Amino acid sequence: MPTGPFSDLLVDHPALGQTLDRLPTPVALVDLDRIEANISSMAEFFAPLPANLRPHAKTHRAPAVARRQIAAGARGITCAKVGMAEAMADGGIDDLYIANQVVPREAIARLVNLAQRATVTVAVDDAGNVADLAAAATAAGVNLNVVIEIDGGMGRCGVQPGAPAVALAETIVRAEGLSFAGLHAYEGHMVDNPDRAVRVAGTEAMLALVFESKALIEHRGIEVSTVTCGGTGTYDISGVYPGVTEHQSGSYVYMDPGYSALVPRFQTALSVLTTVISRPAPEKVITDAGVQTLANDYGDPAVHDHPELGLLYLSEEHGAWSAEASGLEPGDQLQVYPGHCCAAANLHDTVYAVRNGIVEEVWAVTARGRSQ
Repeated sequence: MPTGPFSDLLVDHPALGQTLDRLPTPVALVDLDRIEANISSMAEFFAPLPANLRPHAKTHRAPAVARRQIAAGARGITCAKVGMAEAMADGGIDDLYIANQVVPREAIARLVNLAQRATVTVAVDDAGNVADLAAAATAAGVNLNVVIEIDGGMGRCGVQPGAPAVALAETIVRAEGLSFAGLHAYEGHMVDNPDRAVRVAGTEAMLALVFESKALIEHRGIEVSTVTCGGTGTYDISGVYPGVTEHQSGSYVYMDPGYSALVPRFQTALSVLTTVISRPAPEKVITDAGVQTLANDYGDPAVHDHPELGLLYLSEEHGAWSAEASGLEPGDQLQVYPGHCCAAANLHDTVYAVRNGIVEEVWAVTARGRSQ
C-alpha cells in the first residue's frame, strides 16, 4: 500500500471525532464498516482467480479509497480521464489505466508527463490517435502501454472486432514510444440488466468477440497479454471468464439502492447526511439535500432507517419526500443513499468517513471534477 502522509487525508479537520449531529448538512458520509467489508469481499472473490482487480476510481474519486483497494490486493486503479489519473498519482497510486481515448493535444502532453512518475496504460481505437500518442511519448522519452478498445456491443467507443482490431494492433507495435498491451471492452450495456441470464449471455457474447480478435492478433505473432473489462453488475461473470486478466468493477465500493438490489453481495456505504428543514404538510418532508448533492441522473435515492419515505422530487437544493406517517420534525437528520453513487460522489469536495456514528477520517475528493 502506498504510504503517506498524503494531503488528501485532512488530519486537522475540525469534524474529526465529532458525532453526526455536529456536522453541517448536506455532507457526504462513508460508513467505514461497510466500505471495508465491500473492499474485502471483492478482493476475496478475485484472490484465487487468474484475473486481477483494477477498480475504477470514477465511483469514489478519492485516493484514500484507492489506497485501501490497493492494500487489499488490487493490481492498480482504473481512471476515466487524465485529470483523475493525476489526482490518483498525487495520492500515491503508481499503476494507472485510463480506460478512455486521450485525444486533445493538451491532454496527451499531460499523459506523457504522468508517465514519468507512474506506469500508465491508455485505451485507443484510432490509428491517428496512436500516431499522436507515439510522437508525444517519444519526444518526452517515456513509454505508454496501449490497449485497443473493442466495441463488443455497447455502441460507444471502440474499434470493431476482427480485422479492424488486428490492423490497429499492427499499427501500435510499429510505433515508437508505445507498447501494445492487449484488449479492452466494457459490457456497460449489460451491467445493470435485472435479468441475470441476459447479463450472462450479453457479457459472454461480448467477450467471445474480444477473444476472437485476440486469436487473430496473436496469429500475426503479436502477444496479447491483457484482456481488461468489467463492471460491478458482472463481476462474477466476466471476472471468471477464461482468459480475462483484469476486472474494472467500481461501484461495489460505495453502491447505491438499485445496484445493491441487483448485487446484494455489497452494501450501500455512501450516503448524504441531510436535515429536515420543513414539514409544509402532514404528507410531505422537505430536506436540505437536492440535485446538487444527491444527483438525479439515474435511480431513486432511498432513506436509511426510513423506508416509509418515498421520493417526490429533487430540486437544486431541496429534497421532497412523501412522509405522512414519518413523525419527522424540522431539525431531524436523515441519511440518504443517492440513486447513483458515482454521480453523487463527484458533487462533494469532502467525505466524512464514519464508524459507529463518529467521524474517524475526513477525505478530500481530489479527483472531483477532474474530467479533463
